[in-house]
Amino acid sequence: MTDSDEFAARTMPYRRELLAHCYRMLGSVDDAEDLVQETMLRAWRAYGDFEGRASMRTWLYRIATNACLNALEHSSRRVLPAGLSGPTADPRQHVRFAPEIPWLQPMPDVLIAPEVSDPAAIVAARDDMRLALIAAWQYLPPRQRAVLILRDVLHWKAAEVADLIGTSVAAVNSMLQRAHAALDELGPDKPVAEPDDPEIRALLDRYAAAFEAADMDTLITLLRSDAVWEMPPMAEWFRGDSTIVELIAAKCPYAPGEARMVAIAANGQPGFAFYLRGHAQSLHVLTATPDGISHVVSYHDAALFEAFGLPTSLVETARREPVLP
Repeated sequence: MTDSDEFAARTMPYRRELLAHCYRMLGSVDDAEDLVQETMLRAWRAYGDFEGRASMRTWLYRIATNACLNALEHSSRRVLPAGLSGPTADPRQHVRFAPEIPWLQPMPDVLIAPEVSDPAAIVAARDDMRLALIAAWQYLPPRQRAVLILRDVLHWKAAEVADLIGTSVAAVNSMLQRAHAALDELGPDKPVAEPDDPEIRALLDRYAAAFEAADMDTLITLLRSDAVWEMPPMAEWFRGDSTIVELIAAKCPYAPGEARMVAIAANGQPGFAFYLRGHAQSLHVLTATPDGISHVVSYHDAALFEAFGLPTSLVETARREPVLP
């Protein structure tokens, strides 16, 4: 086995979790993938000096975390619309397309799902990737963010974190305390239901069916009265079931049969790819509760469909399919 073969065999098992780690730090799938590539390049260059004083996993996380901290020195935090302003009252008013804002991106579960069968590990991985939680972490200073993730998600010891970021154990504990206090003020949504729960699955099926049938009367019954609707890269966001349904009717009118919903999973949450008249329209990442849909982040960016392994046009896909007898 060559050195390159040995390196690939030893590092490949960690790529998925490193991608998740970089995404938690950066809030961007694109940036996270770039940083994992950079991590592997740095690791390969230093592989000849790797003497096994730490585990391969720990060594790679050290490289990845430092690469993320370096990247964050030159970038703005990723946000969702609700992090910029209050809700918009009139769903019929003009909404502002703002591609210049660094929006928080959704992470496809298929890219980072742990390759384990332990239900507890799967649930923990989902909870640590929730879109609202990732959005809240972006408010923390980069070093605080790294400390929080390394201590609370990866369960590193305070001394290990202190060694990685070049500070004292007391400073690490202080940063973790401040990060917890900041998150308490931000109050990100907490998980209230598992997407595999039969009642939640039925709710999601009804949500998809309502969109495909353009049935706004049913849709309003599936949304909680205080539901939130965000639409990056549009800067405005909306609150309230009736406001959301009026928004859809005003900004995206269509007839029954013109829409198709394809199930996806992002950030440990259920969702749907919404195709309108055969073309990619938006990706919905949902927060589903026993009493209805409480939050929808509807990403209006066809480029994101590729990350989920989805075509941007069902029309062209259908044309390429063979005609069966």
